[in-house]
Amino acid sequence: MTPTVRGYEEAACDIARRAGALLLRRFRDDRPNRIEVKGLHDFVTEVDRESEAIVVGELRARFPDHAVLAEEGSPGERGGGWRWIVDPLDGTTNFIHGVPTFSVSIALRDPEGLLAGAIYDPVHDELYHATRGGGSRLNGRPIRCGEPPSLDDALIATGFPFRDFSKFDGYVDAFRTFMRTTAGLRRAGSAALDLAFTACGRYDGFFEVGLSPWDVAAGALLVAEAGGVVTDCGGGSAFVEKGEIVAAGRKLHPAMLAIVGPRLG
Repeated sequence: MTPTVRGYEEAACDIARRAGALLLRRFRDDRPNRIEVKGLHDFVTEVDRESEAIVVGELRARFPDHAVLAEEGSPGERGGGWRWIVDPLDGTTNFIHGVPTFSVSIALRDPEGLLAGAIYDPVHDELYHATRGGGSRLNGRPIRCGEPPSLDDALIATGFPFRDFSKFDGYVDAFRTFMRTTAGLRRAGSAALDLAFTACGRYDGFFEVGLSPWDVAAGALLVAEAGGVVTDCGGGSAFVEKGEIVAAGRKLHPAMLAIVGPRLG
């Protein structure tokens, strides 16, 4: 029997909580001492892999006909256009250093686009979840993007380029402009949580480049279903493929894109 859209959302939520419980236990009691370097400033720990094993194992048991794309290497070419996109530990560097800002991110993409997703912050027991056309929620309560009157009143989140520096000069120029024209900028170290916070109005917008699909898939759906707009830096819809994103409420997004687009688009 094919699950309903709500069934996919519930599965994402349940699996994210299971993986999050592992992350929280390891964070409090036994943070990793085996750390590998995947690339420049890009780390992986045994906890990333343990969390991914939980998520991927559950997804393959429940949805054997779906493909899985996961950060630490669980490829799948099945699925007929149905693919789960997984980050088992978004914010690994924070986790390694004892900074309590990290999450589990799980999204499902069908042939029409992002369908369901969940982001779980185990430290604060906050579960963000959404379905296409069904709205976004935080622990079951509906959430909406903020709508400040202008950039002057907006709190914007970002992530510093740390792997690909090809757009670094443009990013610095955009960062400088936002510093001068907004109420403030934040860099927390988990793109998934930055997008979740944008969906619930804690942040008014978010932009970043040099990302991977698992960094943005679930969070982009959350923002869109919370009444926001999500694009790539050129204003298009290829944010998952390009690894760049501008996300904000409908009133603020054009002003953000006017800054980001000429510099990073």
